[in-house]
Amino acid sequence: MFSMSHRACRAISGLFFCTLLFIEPAAAGSGPSTAKLGKKIENFTLKDASGNAVSLDYYKGKKAIAVVFLSFDCPVSCSYAEPLANLAKEFEDEGVAFLAISEGQNDRAALAKQVNEFKIPFAVLADEKGSAAEHFEAKITPEAFVIDGQGILRYRGRIDNTYTARLKKNSQTSHFDLKQALDEILAGKEVSEPATLPVGCPIQPALAPRVSGTVTYTRDVLPILQNNCQTCHRPGEVGPFSLLTYKQAVNWASDIKEFTESRQMPPWKPTEGVALHNERKLSDKDIATLAAWVDGGTPEGDAGDAPPPRKFTEGWQLGKPDLILTASAEFQVGPSGNDVFRCFVMPTNLTEDKFVTAVEVRPGNTRIVHHGLLFIDRNGKGRTLEGKEQAAKLDDRVLDRGPGYSTGMGGIGFIPQGGLSGWAPGQMARWLPEGTGFYLPKNSDVIMQLHFHRDGKLEKDKTSVGLYFAKKPVMEPWKGMIIPGVFEKIPAGNDHFEVNGGITLQQDCILRSVMPHMHMLGNQISVTLEPPEGPAQTLLTIKDWDYNWQETYFLKEPIALKKGTHLTVHAAYDNSDKNPLNPFNPPKDVTWGEQTTNEMCFVFLGATSDSKPGRIKFEMDNKLGFLKTFKRNPEER
Repeated sequence: MFSMSHRACRAISGLFFCTLLFIEPAAAGSGPSTAKLGKKIENFTLKDASGNAVSLDYYKGKKAIAVVFLSFDCPVSCSYAEPLANLAKEFEDEGVAFLAISEGQNDRAALAKQVNEFKIPFAVLADEKGSAAEHFEAKITPEAFVIDGQGILRYRGRIDNTYTARLKKNSQTSHFDLKQALDEILAGKEVSEPATLPVGCPIQPALAPRVSGTVTYTRDVLPILQNNCQTCHRPGEVGPFSLLTYKQAVNWASDIKEFTESRQMPPWKPTEGVALHNERKLSDKDIATLAAWVDGGTPEGDAGDAPPPRKFTEGWQLGKPDLILTASAEFQVGPSGNDVFRCFVMPTNLTEDKFVTAVEVRPGNTRIVHHGLLFIDRNGKGRTLEGKEQAAKLDDRVLDRGPGYSTGMGGIGFIPQGGLSGWAPGQMARWLPEGTGFYLPKNSDVIMQLHFHRDGKLEKDKTSVGLYFAKKPVMEPWKGMIIPGVFEKIPAGNDHFEVNGGITLQQDCILRSVMPHMHMLGNQISVTLEPPEGPAQTLLTIKDWDYNWQETYFLKEPIALKKGTHLTVHAAYDNSDKNPLNPFNPPKDVTWGEQTTNEMCFVFLGATSDSKPGRIKFEMDNKLGFLKTFKRNPEER
């Protein structure tokens, strides 16, 4: 239910949804806590992963002590493992000690494994009963505390400004609060910003579990979690924590209530439009049940009321594919930094044209693969881009390395000749309607764009794509249409720049899917259709666009469109300093283009007709304007 762009997690009708934990808000409270600032921090003793007792007094004589509360269940906290290790190394000769406290940790073997996996070079102590958290009045992981040589607390708050909210990053890290506090203390100065607001996951207070109540975990809550959450929230899957047990559910109870009530979770972006497959929405009844359980003290209930454990299908969900495509080698993702968008060129080596009736994506490493999009390249442009990047000498310090190429977050570097849908966590493989299929020409390549999240460790991935070919004649090839939103530039400082575009069909067809696409400045987008006769209809509206949660939306009931039908896109962009994802600080004019620092507006439509493979015939409302914009950056074509 909580989890990992383009998002994005994505299912219904026998499918499942999951998410990446916590999209927002940042932290509890209206401002940073000043508790204990300017006061002496008394000694305390905890045990490390080996069972050795370690006291704060052990570090007496140091010029400063940086104490950081961490949780290996919190993805924000985990992402700081490498930056903290680098900071500790930077200050080790300056008389500064680093100490980590793992909140709620009572499994020393697990703690030792996590410390090793995340390569944390300083002591990590287990705060089994939360006594250290109470000692500092710590509320969030990660939260840093700096104690000076006299034992006085001089700083508390965030490590830096990488995050604006849980799992929402600034386009660049510009303020290093913990480092600044240490530098100022070592220089004999007052800390200029002694309290900042940490961003991460709440530290859960230790509560005695209740056994009985009107709404219980075993009878009422567990079925909801099994049907909607555990697909991703189990060991080895993309969810940053598990929801398989009562204790795990209690640990995240307050967030389960908050984010389901606000419908931020699951991250189903459409707010208006037609009925869609794979809809990830909890019913009002389920949301009320979860809230009542939390408000009632999270009672466990009778073990006899619990349903049997959920069983998950391993391997290919639809059986062995007709063709399996993979990247040529593993791709390595470093432990920290911005997310990675990587394009992999996968030759099909087909000697004849095929129709694809189902696509299944199997990530090699679900801990870091956020989503994937699949495109068809008939002209070898992906190979050219990959060849140029692979021929360049890579700095040995760059940890992101392997096959493929990068274009930034914008796209694949050229306009593809078709697509094969995509994948996001929770989205299960499904067959296209009988008699339809994606046209895959012989000798073409499939370009797979993967969005990787970092989890604080050095990770590797080799994702596979299974293609299932039509065994019966395909009478209605799946075809593409594009509605472009036309603009030349989005002015700096404009927080609601509107973009419009439209097409008029020149033939009958059956509309089957919709995929809107913008970049980091995108704010809102809506797609409508107006038939030659009859009222206009909204196909899809997203009021809170998030580049990290893009997907192809399949219509539950395909719509027969007549020649003369007008389809439009209306979008809005935020190019102000209020947009934390703005790639420029301060904002700059942003032009149309493929790169991270550019923008675009497209709606990709999937439709079928009884004609040969190709695009549905349509006329663009402002063709000259679009061509003028499109030709601005010919080197990106």
